[in-house]
Amino acid sequence: MSTQSTNVVLLIGTIVIISLMKPDCTAVTEEYNGFKLCVTSRRGIKDLSHRNLTDVPSNLSNNTQYLDISYNLIQSLNGAQFSRLFQLCFLKVTHCGLQEISPTAFSHTPALKFLNISHNNLHVIPDISVKQLEILDLGNNLFTSYRIPESFQNFSHLDLLSIGSTAAPSVSYSDFDPLMNVPVHHLVLGAGIPWKNYESGSLAKMKSLQKVSIRASFCGNFRMFENVLVDLNVTKAKSLRFIAFFPDNCQVNGDPFENLRTMPFIQNLTIENTWINSSFMEMFLKNVWLSSVYDLSFVNMTYNEDTPDGFQFHTLNHTINVSSVTFNGINHYQYKYPTFNMSFEAFSRLTYLKFSGTGMNILPCRVMSALPSLETLDLSDNLLSESGFWWILCSHTSVFPKLRQLSLSKNRFRSLSIISQKMNEMKTLESLDLSFNSISLDGDCSWPAGMKELNLGNNNLGNSVFQYLSSNFERIDLSKTGITAITQEALSCFPKLTHLKLSSNSIRVIPADLSLPTLLSLYIDQNAITSIPREALGGVPKIQTLSAGSNPFVCSCDSHWFVADFNKSLLLDWPLNYTCSTPPSFAGLQLSEFKTSELSCETGLQVAVALPVIIVISAAIGLVFYKYDGVWYTKMLWVWIRMKRRGKKCSNLMKNASFSHHAFISYSHQDSDWVDSQLLPSMEGAGFSLCTHERDFVPGEWIIDNIINCVESSYKTLFVLSRHFVQSEWCNYELFFAQHRAISVQRDSLVFILLEPIPADCIPKKFLRLRSILRQQTYLEWPNNERKQQVFWRSLKSMLHMADKSVALKDVALAISDKVALLTDDL
Repeated sequence: MSTQSTNVVLLIGTIVIISLMKPDCTAVTEEYNGFKLCVTSRRGIKDLSHRNLTDVPSNLSNNTQYLDISYNLIQSLNGAQFSRLFQLCFLKVTHCGLQEISPTAFSHTPALKFLNISHNNLHVIPDISVKQLEILDLGNNLFTSYRIPESFQNFSHLDLLSIGSTAAPSVSYSDFDPLMNVPVHHLVLGAGIPWKNYESGSLAKMKSLQKVSIRASFCGNFRMFENVLVDLNVTKAKSLRFIAFFPDNCQVNGDPFENLRTMPFIQNLTIENTWINSSFMEMFLKNVWLSSVYDLSFVNMTYNEDTPDGFQFHTLNHTINVSSVTFNGINHYQYKYPTFNMSFEAFSRLTYLKFSGTGMNILPCRVMSALPSLETLDLSDNLLSESGFWWILCSHTSVFPKLRQLSLSKNRFRSLSIISQKMNEMKTLESLDLSFNSISLDGDCSWPAGMKELNLGNNNLGNSVFQYLSSNFERIDLSKTGITAITQEALSCFPKLTHLKLSSNSIRVIPADLSLPTLLSLYIDQNAITSIPREALGGVPKIQTLSAGSNPFVCSCDSHWFVADFNKSLLLDWPLNYTCSTPPSFAGLQLSEFKTSELSCETGLQVAVALPVIIVISAAIGLVFYKYDGVWYTKMLWVWIRMKRRGKKCSNLMKNASFSHHAFISYSHQDSDWVDSQLLPSMEGAGFSLCTHERDFVPGEWIIDNIINCVESSYKTLFVLSRHFVQSEWCNYELFFAQHRAISVQRDSLVFILLEPIPADCIPKKFLRLRSILRQQTYLEWPNNERKQQVFWRSLKSMLHMADKSVALKDVALAISDKVALLTDDL
């Protein structure tokens, strides 16, 4: 045999095999898909499993979407139990001892898409009709036949059907006839028991099958299994999965997988939860290597060597199609290490290799250089460390010449600096997964220039981890690494970054100055973020995927823009994982249900709306105010208020003063008609004493003396202003003396009554003092309206009520006697 095809012992002394039984994850995957398919609101989730229920609760909310009543004591289902659940989409009733399901049980649940009634005691396949149903699980029941009811032909959307019974060991020719025109793409058939009979042609009728999973043992009757393969070839199914195919210590006679060579449509083949001997493995792989299968998987396989030399596989003179091989969970009960003796030429076209869950602690030396086409290597869930992966006794001519993706997740690696240096040996490496290890930041790192992706998730690294990464990285996963804060300064070191995962950390704030112009995907879910700033997402203009759920959001204006304006099609987990944590009144409320108006949150909008509203209201009030003479009434009110205030201020000055008259009236004789007919009757009729020059001047005395005496003996001086007033010389004198008296004795003694409007241009220059007084002092304006006149008289009377006539006249004129002489000289 040539040097290139020399058989080598691959795994002797290099793999520690541990017993690791892994549960079947198919059901889990189906339920997860069904959950995503149906549930849009957390309020619609009702998990009532393990409650000792004997019936479906009657008080379920009408908006229930997800209902799990598994592990109870419910023996039957009928239509009345689900009569109000029109939104029910996901129903799980497993391990309940269910024996009967009414044909109308789901007639009131038009939205039902996922139904799991596996692991019950159904003796017949239920005759039900649910038009929208997409996933139906009837596995592990007690029906004795696989005969499908006619009602199943109405399942026009059924994509996955799982059906199995521990009491049904046979498959009849007509069992699946109702499914001939139903678009079932994935069929899971059997309950893990040995089949006694299979009628040829039974499965061949299901033309839409793409994937078939068979849970059955054919040990002792492999001819029946060959018939199954023939029928599956007719369906043109591309993926086959055989679960519990061989029981322990099954003796294989013949070559049950020989038909694989004549099945051109098979692309994926999986052997799961089964016992395989080394002799059968040789025969099986030979058939696979001669078939069209390119993806081969062994899951939870128990391996046993029944040949003295272990597994022997020599070179085949045939084109090999297999390019992907998976070993996920290998169990071995022998006391010696298993031997795999085969030529690497059989793997010359292998591009994908997964060797996971085997307990490997040393990587075989030849693997690094003897797989020339390998692009993806998955060595996760093993016991490898730096010394085991780069074994000191190995020498390499080349190291994975075409490897692009390497997964070392769930191992025992520690030194990030050593790993980064060793990765430079892999010239084509682009992606490295180091999640779930014990990585420490122990020194400077030197990463390959062509490496674009690094996963360090689930390692305790802290905020400084960004300093140990390469600026060439485009994809970085730092989920659950103990990060408490991120800064734009740290992230700016990655100008090519397109995908960033920061899930499950303790990050509280997304920096508002975030600027990652190349970022396409961002995961910040399961942190301590209370709100997402608009400015932060403005710094990632190319974002296509955002996951920010499971954070303690504060339902306030800070979150309003995110609820109202952000494009929800970019959110992977909206709206289910977005809930309010505070304030307490909104705690638990789904963020999509948080309603607040944009007006209450946008200050600029508030101003924009409030300003025109205020202007309109002010204009309306002003119009009403003007129409109903509000200006005039306001003036009157202001006069009254000022009189009250001034009365208090002047009370001390007026304590010792007394007057003969309430008011001296200064007016032009041409306005005497108004004074005699209006002013005097109204005021004197109310009990006020008024002094006028025509009636009360003392005959024989000088006019100036009469003016002074009347001004000084009166509490107020009333000026009746008109055009005639400003033309009168004596009126000017009276104004002069009254003003001087107001300055020296009583400041608020002047009262002006505007009998008619006086244009400013008609006031003589000698009355400039009057102009100044009218600008500074309030005056009463005589109205023509009778209703307003009543207000006028009340205002005027209130000014004169403080006069006290009971006290004898005090000679206050002495205060200005010295000024009279000066005035006489001037005249």
